[in-house]
Amino acid sequence: MPTISARLPSEEKAELDDVAELLSEDRSTTIRKALREGLETLRLRVAVEQYQSGDVSAAEAAQLADLSIAEWLDVARERNLTTQLELSDLELDADTAAEL
Repeated sequence: MPTISARLPSEEKAELDDVAELLSEDRSTTIRKALREGLETLRLRVAVEQYQSGDVSAAEAAQLADLSIAEWLDVARERNLTTQLELSDLELDADTAAEL
């Protein structure tokens, strides 16, 4: 497993230590968990923004978020997302879903 180092302000290190203690974990485990959850959140945020702006289709947004199309459609429904996609984009999404 590769090692990565990062510099943290004292306040963030203290918060990290507090969360690690709260979870009864060591600092490294808490960092890995926070990074994994943070990356998932960032991927989802980018997918939502790009889908909402009409830059990507539902299938592409699902890929960006690392979700299945069904999972993405649940996210889109829960967040009441709308898009400015063309009919051809929706047809492509339907074709992609049919292939699964």
